[in-house]
Amino acid sequence: MENNIFELQYAMDTFYFLVMGALVMWMAAGFSMLEAGLVRSKNTVEILTKNIALFAISCIMYMVSGYAIMYGGEYLLSGLAGSETLVPDAIKAMAGREDGFGGGSVYSTASDFFFQVVFVATAMSIVSGAVAERMKLWAFLTFAVVMTGFIYPMEGSWTWGSSSVFGLYTLGDLGWSDFAGSGIVHMAGAAAALSGVLLLGARKGKYGPNGEIRPIPGANLPLATLGTFILWFGWFGFNGGSVLKLGDIASANSVAMVFVNTNAAAAGGVVVALIVARILFGKADLTMALNGALAGLVVITAEPSTPTVLQATLFGAAGGALVVFSILGLDKMRIDDPVGAISVHGVCGFLGLMLVPVTNGDSSFSGQLIGAGTIFGWVFGTSLVVWLIIKIVMGLRVSEEEEYEGVDLAECGMEAYPEFTGAQGSGI
Repeated sequence: MENNIFELQYAMDTFYFLVMGALVMWMAAGFSMLEAGLVRSKNTVEILTKNIALFAISCIMYMVSGYAIMYGGEYLLSGLAGSETLVPDAIKAMAGREDGFGGGSVYSTASDFFFQVVFVATAMSIVSGAVAERMKLWAFLTFAVVMTGFIYPMEGSWTWGSSSVFGLYTLGDLGWSDFAGSGIVHMAGAAAALSGVLLLGARKGKYGPNGEIRPIPGANLPLATLGTFILWFGWFGFNGGSVLKLGDIASANSVAMVFVNTNAAAAGGVVVALIVARILFGKADLTMALNGALAGLVVITAEPSTPTVLQATLFGAAGGALVVFSILGLDKMRIDDPVGAISVHGVCGFLGLMLVPVTNGDSSFSGQLIGAGTIFGWVFGTSLVVWLIIKIVMGLRVSEEEEYEGVDLAECGMEAYPEFTGAQGSGI
């Protein structure tokens, strides 16, 4: 009977991991739709190409090197150790092991790899929107190879992988905690994006000669709204799957709480972002509401299991307010981020990390600060070096003429809406 229980738990936890990973994979569609809706129509094909290509690159590079770097295991080119012979003794041994970024979970290595690889793609997706409308496609894809194969796995090894940071200290021993990746995934992606944006510069016409900010509206807000709802839906897998298991009462209750808190934080972010926008602009700003939802989701990702539902709502609300002021602040600093990715994932990711000790007594504010500084410093510094090398070798930015015509034609040779813009993008 005991052996049957372990076998059932193994099957349930493995299946749960795979389903949650599939939900996170669906977030790739959300990022694609969100970004396609928030850029101008002449840049739609290129940003969709970036999103599907970066997902494929992430999967390949995490197989080639990323998983081994992050968790200290064997390289996966020759296959995964996920097809173990499921004899009862082996399953019982697995029940007590520490695996991945949790302990005592029972699931196959293959399912663990699948769940981890879609997180890597999420981090890279954050970069895509921030550098939109003026970066060369192949420069971006070259960076994706390094980001997903080395930069992200290294900082992941210091956090979820429990390795020491260059042999100096272990973040977990300092009181660091990041349940599902506010810092490890979201702030890391934003740090890589910020380094690229600083080297890339703003879009032509975004800022006037006297410092005035000129809004550049997106082409398709229904598409952006659809993308936000897809991300909201996929986030249940992002946070819920990070419980790592389902096959016992405590874990099932934890999963339920994580789902409820994730949803509550997003709702709080939407409402407060909408209210703040109404106070500041005198109008209900849809784009701020969309970013408010994502801000709330990013904030709660650091710790969705320990807050009450009210606390989760308030945490999300804080993210919804912060993201509005952050977007406005970055614009005043002439940091051009077409989709608000740096504010949503970077600034609000940091807020999420700093809220963890409020409800999780195993973490500390000093540990959260050191961890956030370690992640940001590593990812920003290494990304800046990689962007600089790419800039020297092939260049980062398309020409002014190509930017004016749209990177769809320059980089992909096609248009997303040819019926409306003319065969050559003339607008006729």
